Parts: sequence; structure tokens; C-alpha cells
Amino acid sequence: MPTYLKPTPEWEEHEKPTLPGSASMPWHPPWRRVAYALVALLVGLTGGLGNALLSANLPTIQGELGLTPSEGAWLTASYVMSNVTANLLIYKFRQQYGMRLFTEIGLGVYALLSLAHLLVGSFSSTVLLRLASGFAAAPCTTLGTLYMLQALPRSYTGKMLVVGVGIGQLATPLAWLLSPALLDLGQWHNLYLFEAGLALCAFAAVVVLKLPPGIHIKVFEPLDFLTFALLAPAAAMVIAVLSQGYAHWWFDTPWLGWLLAGAVALFTLAWLVEHNRARPLLQTRWLLEGPTIRFIIGAFLIRFLTSEQTFGAVGLMRTLGMGPDQLQPLFGVILIGTLAGIALSAFSFGPRTLIPQILTAIVLFGCAAALDYDRTSLDRPQDFFLSQFLVAVGAGMFMGPLLLLGIMQAIKKGPDHIVTFMVVLSMSQTLGGFMGPALLSTYQLHREHVYSAQIVSRLNPADPAVAQRIRQQQQLYAATTADPVLRSAQGMAQLSQAARREANVRAYNDVFALCGLLALLFLSWSLLLMLKGAYLKKRSAPADTDPATKPSS
Repeated sequence: MPTYLKPTPEWEEHEKPTLPGSASMPWHPPWRRVAYALVALLVGLTGGLGNALLSANLPTIQGELGLTPSEGAWLTASYVMSNVTANLLIYKFRQQYGMRLFTEIGLGVYALLSLAHLLVGSFSSTVLLRLASGFAAAPCTTLGTLYMLQALPRSYTGKMLVVGVGIGQLATPLAWLLSPALLDLGQWHNLYLFEAGLALCAFAAVVVLKLPPGIHIKVFEPLDFLTFALLAPAAAMVIAVLSQGYAHWWFDTPWLGWLLAGAVALFTLAWLVEHNRARPLLQTRWLLEGPTIRFIIGAFLIRFLTSEQTFGAVGLMRTLGMGPDQLQPLFGVILIGTLAGIALSAFSFGPRTLIPQILTAIVLFGCAAALDYDRTSLDRPQDFFLSQFLVAVGAGMFMGPLLLLGIMQAIKKGPDHIVTFMVVLSMSQTLGGFMGPALLSTYQLHREHVYSAQIVSRLNPADPAVAQRIRQQQQLYAATTADPVLRSAQGMAQLSQAARREANVRAYNDVFALCGLLALLFLSWSLLLMLKGAYLKKRSAPADTDPATKPSS
């Protein structure tokens, strides 16, 4: 039996919190429900918009701060390093100390750290502040979801859960839409100023409009902090390898291997600690069960497939010289698609629609990859409207059902499995989102080198077509360069640059093909699992309904 730390109010049955750490569900007047929904939107966007703004404008920030690509990658990676494992402690913290303290500390620290960014000038101190901000911002997704649950009566809990979880997915398209205006008004400091302003507004909102009280029970144990001390640096090491592997190259940098070895060692120690505890923080035996393993693989793959947008389409446009200004219309379409996906998922929510919604998202990812295949260097952002709209609808659709499926599996085993599920979901989505660009960028670079070698090998100056192209390139410098030898060298350099551009485009087409193939294989695997489950259920049905097997009355 749990140890209650505060007297439990005499709630009506429909008002009781679902689990310790959740808020109760009392009756609210309509104006207060609208206020809860608005606060949920503000808090949910606050948790993701700061890092999304940094990612969208990373080349600009690197240039203004004089950072190398490797140093720039540390700015985004450090935020995720601490954010990914924060749920290990956050869930238990709100169970023991309550949502109010949980919200005010989390958002208050995040607001202070966001303001501190404006005063920091060195690269190392900025990385440390991003690391602390990632941990402080981790409560925002959970907090936004809990506020959204108060926006409608309890009968709409499932739909509101889908909407609350989906709010964070709006951060990336909004960051791309807002970035040009923010940078036009000043330097990169405006991005941090905007992040700090959002955090302060969210902090004020949760202080003024508090969540209803919940149940407080004693859950923390000393070994919880030992597990966190082992898992947090292990996950940070993996994120560091994924973010730096491409910049330093995977097999040419020994310290990347040492980081991976250290991560494996720390993960193993944490596993041994948890596996032998009487009341573990992580349910290691549940993690080894078949349904849990399939859930982890599926959650990872579906996040991996969203890289077709974040790395594929956006990366190709950046390679062709498109900046945030030119990409604004595309991300406007992505924002509309994400909203449409969240709305479709919420309106069609139900126990029977969870799996079909996830399968629909996979189909949409595959269709988008097929549409993006065979791109050319003449394509522009408007040519990606349809494909990226489909990706955005799928991305907005899958997260809610995925969360509900995992929660149902965890609750079947007991409330103490919720922490494990939250950590699994967070790590699968974070690692999938990081590993997607890391692996696809490596594959794209490999294919670009192959295509570049093929194209350059055919650039024979004796070929009439090649000679004509070189003369055309030389004419561009006729007015500024009198030396014919220098003009010829500049013409060849321009031709080589065009060859590299075309090689990059062909390599991105291979990335789209790979994403489409993965989506097809993932869909086939999911359908096979569904057919197998239906067959086993049908096979066991006669035994369950046979009168001879029923006990006599």
C-alpha cells in the first residue's frame, strides 16, 4: 500500500485523479476551461520552441559566433542530453511533492536560464546553460498535457491527451515561420530573448491558474538517484556520438568509440542495479518482454521516418541555397498539416482506431518519400508542398495513439511501470529523431561521393558538350578576368561546383528511396504482427467458448 503524505480530499468518483501525480478532475466553468486550454498551448510550445529556434537558425548562429559545425552541433545536442532522461525523476517528483511545486520550480528555473543566455558570451558556458535548460524544460510537455486535460470533461480525456501531446510538435514549423522576423529585428540574441519571454509568460500563467490538487505518496528511494546518476551520462554519451559522428566521422575519431564504450558500461551498471531491486525505478523484466520490445522498435522507427522531412526535404533545399525566408511557405504548409493530423487523431480517437492511425501515419510517410523521389536541382520549396503536408499529417497523427498504446500496456502491469514507459518513450523518440539525421546524412554523403566520382569521370574537356559548357562558364568572368588561363580555371571550378550540386541532389533522391523502403518494410512488419495476433486470437476462441470447458453452476 502506498504511503500518503497528505490527506486525500473527498472527491466524487469522476473527480479522482487517474494516478498519483496527476491532477484531479473537478467541474470547471467554461471560461476556466478555455483558460486551461490556452495555458496548455503556451506551456507546450514553451518546452519545444526554444530548441527549435536554435536548430532552425543554427547556420546563422554559427556564423555570428564564429563556431565550427562541430561546435554548433554541441548547442543542440547539449539541450537534448539532459532532456532525454529527465522523466526518470520528474514523474516521481510530481507524485511525491505535487504538481504545483513541480510546475513552478520547472518553469521558474527554465525562465531564469533562458534569461541567463542573454548574458553569456563564451561557447562553453552557453553549452552548459543549454544543458541545464534541457532538464528544466522537460516538464513542459507533461505540464501542457495535464493542463489540456482540464479543458473538457473527463469523458473527453483521450481526445485531450492527443491534443496535449501534439502541441509540442507545432514548435518546429512555428520556429521556421518566426525566425526571419526575429533575426530581422536584431542579431541571434532575439532568439534567446523570445525564448526567455515565452518561459516567463508560461511561468506567470501556471502561477495564476494552478492545476487542481492530486494525490501525494512517498515514492523516492536512495537508489533512484544512483540509477539516474548512471543513466543520465550514458544517454548523454550516446547523444554526443550521434551529434558529433558526422562532423568528426564515425571511424576516424577514437574518443567517439570511448564514449560509446562508456555508455554501454553505465547502461549495464544501471541495468544490474535495477534488475536486483525490490522496488525498481525501471522494470527491467518488463522491458525484455516481446510486446515491450516490439513497442520500442516501432516507436523508434516511426520517429526515424519523420527524418524524411527534417533531414531530407529541408536538407535538400538548404543544399540548393534556400534559407529560412524561402522556406517559410513550406513550413506554413507543414504547420497546417500537423494541425490537421492532430485534429484527425483527436476526432477519430478510440480503442479501435489506435492501430489504424499509426498504420495510416506509416503509409503517409511512405507516400511522401515516393513523391519526393526523383527530385532535381530545379525544384523549389513549393514543389514539396504535397509531400511534406503528408509527412506533417502523419507526424501529427501518430504520437497520441503511440502514447495511449504504451500507457495501456504499462497500466496492465501496474502503476509502477509508468516511469519505465515514460523513459522508454522519451528515449525512443529522442534517439529516433537524432539517429535519423545522423545515419541519413552519412548515407547521403556516401552516395554523393559515388555520384561525384561518376560525374567528374565523364567531364572530358575534349567532349564537345563539355567544352561548350566550359566556354559558357568562362564567359561569366570575361568582364572581370583578362587572363584566359585563369578564366579557364574559374570555368572548370564552376563546372565542378555544378557537378557536386547534381551529385548531392541524386544522393538525396537515394535518401528518399531509403525512407520509402523503410516505411514499406515497417508497414509489412506491422501488418504481419496484426495478422498473427488475429490468428492466435481466433485459434484460442473455441477453447474459451467451449461449454465443456466452462465451470458448472
